[in-house]
This record gives sequence, structure tokens and C-alpha cells, in this order.
Amino acid sequence: MKKLKVIISGGGTGGHIFPAVAIADAIKRRYPESDILFVGAEGRMEMEKVPAAGYKIIGLQVAGLNRKNPFKNISTIWKFKKSLSKAKKILKDFTPDIVIGVGGYVSGSVLYKASLMGVPTLIQEQNSYAGITNKFLGKKASKICVAYEGMERFFPKEKIVITGNPCREELLSSSITKEEAYTEFGLDPSKKTILLIGGSLGSATLNKSILNHIESINQQNIQLIWQCGKLYSFELNMDLAAKGNPKDIHVFEFISRMDLAYKAADLVISRAGASSISELSLLGKPVILVPSPNVSEDHQTKNAMALVNKDAAILIKDNEAVSKLVPTALGIIKDSEKLNSLSENILKMAQLNSANRIVDEVMKLIIKKDE
Repeated sequence: MKKLKVIISGGGTGGHIFPAVAIADAIKRRYPESDILFVGAEGRMEMEKVPAAGYKIIGLQVAGLNRKNPFKNISTIWKFKKSLSKAKKILKDFTPDIVIGVGGYVSGSVLYKASLMGVPTLIQEQNSYAGITNKFLGKKASKICVAYEGMERFFPKEKIVITGNPCREELLSSSITKEEAYTEFGLDPSKKTILLIGGSLGSATLNKSILNHIESINQQNIQLIWQCGKLYSFELNMDLAAKGNPKDIHVFEFISRMDLAYKAADLVISRAGASSISELSLLGKPVILVPSPNVSEDHQTKNAMALVNKDAAILIKDNEAVSKLVPTALGIIKDSEKLNSLSENILKMAQLNSANRIVDEVMKLIIKKDE
């Protein structure tokens, strides 16, 4: 078989980047000689995370639509037109067998150009509610891999395949023990542990919700692993210093060893991004979801409700988090029966082998093209 050449495009947040890397890893495991090129957005986190995962990446100048100030979209349109030209050059130079889009505005330029040039395209839609970019691209895409049922609301039914969301391999194959996780984060094995992850960029709401209730957490003899986000790290550490740097509060800008963090956690507090939900489901982690209001079409609430309706997660609205989040978490973490119930129910939502199933669809498209 000839050497595969694949472009994967998308990014902006970990919710797009980590599934993209998982797909690339699955391709490499099956076809080690394959040539994979990522195309991301200049200045966004994929320009750092993708090379760290061992893959080449090229950046395009793109920006999302500004719904609050339409006048700012003039520069967005200019950048999009410019990105189309660069995307065309990348496609001509690299000559991919297929282009995979994982979401984010940058995937729009690359997949749109690829479809016009006759290159097979595959969309991996993580969420239960498709965003503007993927809805637009879906009309011309060759195949659309989704994680939720009912996606024919957004895409042509005949193109849809339910594969689930691919997750980071290190989370699924990790053989670490709880003791190793406790050591990594300096935790006390005799205490219950809450893990807070506000998305790859952090969350102001979640940070404030915890900070306002530090005393309550200390009084309950609970320890916390807290991913706060780079943007909030300095100010948050200053606030904690003013509160005496509580010894059971462990703050990190970003947690790279999520396998260790998940292993240590008895309860997780998280935004409701599709990738996070997929990871939590596969690992059977009890979770309180606080959907971000700063996403298109409120899709995180829709993601969360898919679990809440099966008693597989607790939902707290963003505008109620400051008052309700910590009291709810402290109540649940002391309730072993509730923790076990949440764990069992979310595990039932897990979709296994998602990355390999996506690679199956990739190969079908490539074989069809070469016939």
C-alpha cells in the first residue's frame, strides 16, 4: 500500500486539539509510515501542543466571528480570504489523500478548499450541537463522524457515522496506581480528592466559585487539584497567598498528566466540552458539569443534558455556580452511594475505540477515491 498523506485541521482549545492528536496517533499505529500534517491557527494553543505530540503543524491567520461587534468582522473576513489562498498552497504542496477537520474556525478554510479541489474530507464533530463551521462544511464533506444520535438535524443523514469522540491514548492505556497519583500531586491518601478542570484555557467562573469557598473546603478535610488556566494563574495564586496558602489546595496553570489527575480524583468538576465528557465517560468518573455560556448555540448545556437525562452527571448552571457549586460538591463527595451511582451511569455512556473507528472511515474514503 502506498504511503498515506493526511492533513488534520482544527484547534483553538484542547477540546479540538486532543481528539485531533488521538486520530493522528491511531493512524500512525496502523500505518507507521504515514505522513501527517496539522494545520492550525497562528497564536493558538495547537501551535504548541501539536509539535509537543510529535507532529508537524502550519499556522493560518484566522479569527472567529464577533457576534457582539459586527464591525470587527471586517478583519475576520479579510483573514479568511487570505487563509483560503494559503490553504490552497498547502494542499497543492502536500497533496493529501484526505483532509480531516476537527472543528475550530481554521478547519473551515482548509476543508472548504480541499472539497473544491476534489480531495476527500471527513469532519469529526465532537458536540451534540454542531457549530457554524461544521454545519457549513457538512454540505460538501465526504463523511461526518459524530458522538451523539440525532445529528441529522445538522448534516445529511447518509454521511453520518456514529463513532464517538477519540480520547488521548495515555488516559486509556495508563497503568498508574492511585498511590502514584497521590505522590505526583502531593496528596494525602486518607482524604477525598476533588479535581477541577475549567477547560484547557481555564474558567473565571469556576475559579471564583472555588476561591469564595476555600474555608468551607478546608473545614471539610477535602483536598483539591485545581487547573486554573494560564490567564488566571498569577492573580489566583496571589489570592490564595492572602488566604494563607491552604495546604490541601493544589493549583496548576495546566495539567499535562491528566491520567494522574483523573486517577487521584474521587469527584470531578468540569466544563461540559465534548472531549472532557468522553474522557470522563470512558474512565467512569463522577462529575459535576458547569456548561460554559461562552460557546456557540449553548452546545455545552446540550452536551451535559445527554448525561443528566441518564442520571450520569450533575449539572449546575454557570450563573449559579458561585453560590451552588462548592456546597453541592461537598455534599456529593461525602455520599459514597451517589458517587458509585454516578460512576456506573456515566460508564454506560462510554463509546470505545472511537479513534480506530474514525480511521476505518478515513480508509474507506481513501480506497474509494483510488478505485
